[in-house]
Formats: sequence, structure tokens, C-alpha cells
Amino acid sequence: MELWRGIARRLSDSPDRRHSEEDYELLPNESTRADGLPHVGTRRRRSRLQACVHFWTLRRILIFLALIPFLLAFGVLLSGIPPSYNDIREFERHLPQHNTTQALEEHTRYIRFPGHVWGHGLNNVLQEALLLHYLAFKSNRSYVFEDYVWSHLPFPYTIYDFALRPVRIPLNAFISGPTAGGPMEPNLAVSAEFWESVCPPDRRRIISSKDAPSHVQGSVIIDWWVARLKDVLDECVEIDSGEKVIFDFPFFTSDRIISLWDGISKSPVLADYLWSPLVHSAVLRNFPTLQPASAKALFDVSSNGTLEGLVAVHLRRGDYRRHCPRLAGWRSLYNGIAQHPDLPDKFDPSPYKFKSDAYNDYYMLHCLPTVEQLVERLRAVRKDRPRLRRVYVLTNAWGWWLNGLKAALQRDGWDDLKSSYDLELDSEQRYVAMAVDMAIAEKAEVFVGNGFSSLSSNIVMLRMAKGLHVSSNRFL
Repeated sequence: MELWRGIARRLSDSPDRRHSEEDYELLPNESTRADGLPHVGTRRRRSRLQACVHFWTLRRILIFLALIPFLLAFGVLLSGIPPSYNDIREFERHLPQHNTTQALEEHTRYIRFPGHVWGHGLNNVLQEALLLHYLAFKSNRSYVFEDYVWSHLPFPYTIYDFALRPVRIPLNAFISGPTAGGPMEPNLAVSAEFWESVCPPDRRRIISSKDAPSHVQGSVIIDWWVARLKDVLDECVEIDSGEKVIFDFPFFTSDRIISLWDGISKSPVLADYLWSPLVHSAVLRNFPTLQPASAKALFDVSSNGTLEGLVAVHLRRGDYRRHCPRLAGWRSLYNGIAQHPDLPDKFDPSPYKFKSDAYNDYYMLHCLPTVEQLVERLRAVRKDRPRLRRVYVLTNAWGWWLNGLKAALQRDGWDDLKSSYDLELDSEQRYVAMAVDMAIAEKAEVFVGNGFSSLSSNIVMLRMAKGLHVSSNRFL
């Protein structure tokens, strides 16, 4: 008890009493020897505790607490200041269709969807943007494209994973082509910034989506909007989706998107889709990692520009350790276009009793396979495509786990394994790294995806639209 009283006095006493002899207390008598002297071990323990008490004075504790925010800020800044992408914004501002005088003279008709997805991964944003652009295309209106928005904070950066992250990135940092304002006929897409200048609030016609159909085929949704907008003569139309999202999350996880495939795959939205020059520059920079038979394959964006002998595999780990069991509990099927009937690999859990061990194992095999299961799966894929020799993995897995997978695949006859972590990226490319991964997977001879992932289903969609044979798209 005397010890704790001494500690209390240390925290409360003024500096001139800091070394008072009263603060040095002996431990209770049971710790002493028969001759009245304390045990040596007891003295050592007591001296360490007393040294700690002497060091952590109230003043030092307060100073340490005051320094914590600065230490945290210093740690965050060590990750570096993200790029501004101002050069890409200038590129967008100088797109030829961003001419206010010409737009007003030609009475160009626009449509904007301000309730778009934000704060989610690139592929959640991308899949919605492509469908909204297709809706605008079918309605004979110019689509208004948005930044990739991670946060609506009034600052250029936010903190994510203990590092600075841009709150918004221009769309042309990720993609080019019609959806980002690239060439198409008719009705070139325009940026949200240009929309603000050519369509001030007093010129906007706001249309609510509350009466739009839901839980129906995608073609029905598109047809309803085409009919709804047909007689709207206003040049500036803004869709209020606050009460009902046009293409909600359940839509993208169902097979209802497949009814749109024939139309959207032949439209400029997908037929002329391109990754951005920034993304392509990262792919070109990493030619030593990709080992193309010819550099021409990296420059060619057609279906002829494939990386022969390369199989790209999407292996999502991390959060999928929790997510995959949830998918089993929800009885989820493959994501959207991954359910296309022409694709060779199907997912059918119906033979298994719900929540049985066999049922759960079936989900985990296709969602979060083990190293042994991956080796077996890629062996089967290689049997159908004997030219396959190299593996590129799109992943968020730990390095030690990838090393184990690499060793197992090499024992099974594969030449090498490279992954997202092997890419050399500059500061601007680093924030579009997922698009770089996707561009590589799109060019691979074969892609093996995770059917539950929007990233994988988007890659399959782009490969099919590009004209690559459906048999080159496989799943875990």
C-alpha cells in the first residue's frame, strides 16, 4: 500500500520534491530475509519499478500525450503526398466537346446521375458508370462522367490504411474511351465540371427514379428509361435517384445484367472501351515482369494483343476470409456477367445441403481456395491450354503466402509466378494500380477469376467485348 502512495505522490508532487527520500519505500516485510534485509531479487524488482515511477512524471505523461497527434501525423506523411493529377484534369478540360458556346448553339442534350456510387472500390464504380452511360447512349443524350470519388471531405486528401489518399481522382486517370469523353458517335460524354458551366441550376430538369422498375431484367430497366426520356425536350436532365437506385447492388450480383449483353457489348460503351494512357504506361513499364513474346503485344489493344503463355489469376484474400462464409450464408451465386451461359465454368451449390460441411467447402473452394486447391485448378486449366507457362496473380495476399504458392506451382511445372507486388509503379500509377492489374489480366492468354468479385466479372466482360474467346475466361 505504501508503494502506491509513493507513486501517487510522484505524480502530484512539485519538481523540488521529486527526489524526496519519502518516495523510496521498502516492499512489505514478507519480502525481507530473516536478518531484516530485503532479498536481492526484491531489491531489483523494486528498483526497476521505482525507476519507472521516477521517469513517468505527470509532466512527461502530459508531454507524451500532447505529442501523439504529431507522431501519428508524421507516420502518415512518411507514406508520401499523393499526386494531384492536375495534368489529367487539364486534359479533360480541353476535350473538344467542352466548348460552351458550341454546346449551346447545337442544343446538345445531357443527362447526369449525381447519385452515382462513391466511396467504394473502382469496380463497383466502373460497372455502374458503364451501364449509366449505356442508358444515356440509348436515350440519345450525352453522358456526364464523374470523378472517382473516395470521400466528400473538403480537403484534397483523406486518411486510409494509415496513409494519405486522394479524395477524388479524375476518371481519365483510370479509363479512356467513350465513357471518359473519348470519341463516339453521337453524343460525346462530358465531365461534371463542364456540366456545371453549361447546365446551371436554372436550366436543369430533375427527374426522379422512384417510379422506375426494379427487380426486373436489365433490358426492361433500359427500355423504361428510354421511353421516359423520349419526350423530355430539356437539354439538361438530372436524375434524382435518392429514393431508388437505378442499378443497385443486388442487380449486379444477379444474372439480370445478361439481358443487356448483346446491346451493350456492341455499343461504343464497351466496343471502344480503353484503359487510360497512364494505365498503359504502367503496363509498358513492366514489360520485364510480363515477359511478352513480342513488345507489339503490349501496344496492341485488340484481341490480337494477348500475352501468350500467361494465365492471370485473381486471388482475393484478406477480407474474403470473412466475406466468403457470408456469401455461403446468403446463398450467393456468381457476380453478374460471370453467370453468362456461354462461359465454361458454372457455379451450382444446389446438390449440397444448405450449411452442411460439403456446402461450405464448395463455396470456399471457389471463393477462397487453398494453395493445394489452386495448384490442382491451374493444372486443369493448363491441360486445356498446354502453352501456358507463367502465372500472374492479381492479389492482396500476404507475401509469405504468395511465396508458398509460387514454390508449389514451380514444383508442378510452372516457370514462374509474378504478382501485383512485383510491378514497378510511380506515384501516379500507384493509385490506379487496380486498373493496371486489370489491364494485364485483360491481355493474358487465359484469365482465371473469382466469380463472386466485381473485379473478375468486369475483366471477363471486357475480354468478351474485346472478342477473346469465352473459353479463355475461367473461374476458380
